[in-house]
Amino acid sequence: MASEYHRGEMDISEQTATYHAVMGLTKWGSLALAVALLMLTLWFCTPAGFIGGLVPGLVLLVAGIALLREKKGGGH
Repeated sequence: MASEYHRGEMDISEQTATYHAVMGLTKWGSLALAVALLMLTLWFCTPAGFIGGLVPGLVLLVAGIALLREKKGGGH
């Protein structure tokens, strides 16, 4: 039972892939929600209108993609 366990011998590639998938969905989903919230708030709750919500939403989207994308040669 417990004596049969040997630390570090199990293949964890599936767990690692699942972890990276969840982190990616969290990261990009959060950006999508932030963009949608900003656009809809500016569109419907201020006199800025559709274009006044679209332009800041696109700016946030571009900035988010630039900051959240995977860096080459990451230290992790």
